[in-house]
Amino acid sequence: MQSLEQIFSLLLQPRKVVITTHQKPDGDAMGSSLGLYNFLIQFGHSVTVISPTNWASFLNWMPGTKQVLDYERQTEEADKAIDAADWIFCLDFNTLNRTKRMEQKLENATAQRILIDHHQEPQTDKFAYGVSDTTKSSTCEMVYDFIEDSGYDDKINMEIAECIYAGVMTDTGSFRFPATSANVHRMVANLKDKGLRQGPVHEALYDNFLENRFRFLGNVLLNRMEIFYEYNTALIAIPQADLIKYNIKTGDTEGLVNYPLSIQGIKLAAIIIDRGEERKISFRSKGGFDVNTFARTYFNGGGHFNAAGGQSKESLDEVVALFSKAMTENKNQLSNYQF
Repeated sequence: MQSLEQIFSLLLQPRKVVITTHQKPDGDAMGSSLGLYNFLIQFGHSVTVISPTNWASFLNWMPGTKQVLDYERQTEEADKAIDAADWIFCLDFNTLNRTKRMEQKLENATAQRILIDHHQEPQTDKFAYGVSDTTKSSTCEMVYDFIEDSGYDDKINMEIAECIYAGVMTDTGSFRFPATSANVHRMVANLKDKGLRQGPVHEALYDNFLENRFRFLGNVLLNRMEIFYEYNTALIAIPQADLIKYNIKTGDTEGLVNYPLSIQGIKLAAIIIDRGEERKISFRSKGGFDVNTFARTYFNGGGHFNAAGGQSKESLDEVVALFSKAMTENKNQLSNYQF
């Protein structure tokens, strides 16, 4: 995998470009994709953004979202774009299997794949160019760096600024996570100097839910959250029946795993959601407990040191039992909680 610097001189030569990200894209995935999209179209590139699946409706305000293809619903159109592409930018995922049904199509594509990502253990042999930096707060920060390093800071318009800010803010937990470096704040200051208004971005992301989502949240905290104080751990297990009862859509469970971390003494928080075809698991931790290793060891997943995920085809009860076993096996680390 060659350095991204190798393509800076090629930006002025219009190409057919595809930008894609991981399934069920979050704020960082969609923000980085659309931030890069709004940058590349200024050079005359023909750019198509493809999401492997649908995405949360609260991301629809982002500039360029109306042009994004949903691979599951628009497979034929998306496949044509991939077949015609010269470059395929792969953002916010480190292995091709994070793209669900798109994996084989991307694997067989003749285009040069370009990686921009901040997760651990990237599949570097699959990419012609790229950068993988786990110290970065978000892929949006890395897209900003790409623009800056290429020498085209003057092309950062409001569309790019809003997309990048949204992704950085969501992936840093509103700038409170350890990866929020001084450079992140310098970046935001530069975006503010260019005219960014952060208030509307925040409102679009966090003040845009329906009533049913809050009633669902109340049910989750009252009936689905279990605390294991001897392990400094909290678990939320949500059956599919709850998703149906409260008419939960993509994005409505975003951030729920963070709630238990607000409880004094909790070091590890996990949420297991029965999605029908599989069980999706998210982990968050404080301090020195490595949920990336935890997710890889027990749940066919991975991610970051303090934020990771996994999945399982086993039943909800079986996944909960596996979590209990994993928690017990990590008792020494979890019980000795140090901030």
